[in-house]
Amino acid sequence: MNNPTNLKYSKTHEWVQMIDDSTALIGITDFAQEALGDIVFVNLPEPGDSVEAGTPFGDIESVKAVSDMICPVTGKVAEINAVVIDEPELINSDPYGTWLIKVENITNQEELLDAVDYALFCETEA
Repeated sequence: MNNPTNLKYSKTHEWVQMIDDSTALIGITDFAQEALGDIVFVNLPEPGDSVEAGTPFGDIESVKAVSDMICPVTGKVAEINAVVIDEPELINSDPYGTWLIKVENITNQEELLDAVDYALFCETEA
């Protein structure tokens, strides 16, 4: 399993890439996309929507199931990745290169794990 060290991770299997001190890109991890299987649909919030750490910010549908995506931080959606709406399979082929939302004015990031701690957590989930 691939867990880039420049990212932070949540226990609900989302990744966070900080752009600056208060803005980040968010996506789902390799572990999550592998567990989901072939992804066929993504439902994302609208730019300007507020998101809260620990609550759903959208859902993702695979051939197996529909799952909530849980926001790992609190803030405001600055942008969504519109490409992934038309091509959700990009998440399967490149989970760390395919961000879902850009969040600004971030708070509540204390629960995020580094790559090593996330890998150890995933071992308990397998």
